[in-house]
Amino acid sequence: MRGGKVTTLTRYYITSRTLTADQLLEAVRGHWSIENSVHWVLDVVFGDDYSRLRSDYGPRNMALVQRIALNLIRRRPSGKDSLTVKRKKAGWSITYLIETIAAVPA
Repeated sequence: MRGGKVTTLTRYYITSRTLTADQLLEAVRGHWSIENSVHWVLDVVFGDDYSRLRSDYGPRNMALVQRIALNLIRRRPSGKDSLTVKRKKAGWSITYLIETIAAVPA
């Protein structure tokens, strides 16, 4: 409901498989799970949407480096720090960076 008015949103999906409603729901949720856990994080934490890499192997190489960095900062225990804070700390402190890469608890 927006502004006191009921709204409806329709989405269409194309698939080569015959699926039940429950199976289709699971497939769609699985897709959005990946989008929300990886792509959205790369956009927000690493500013991926603002990248100017457009040619040759630059975009592919940077995507690989960003995913490696994301995995490293995700596995680093550090209380309530967000991924953005962990990334910034790794840029500010060589000790923090080494501990993150080596997976040594802080």
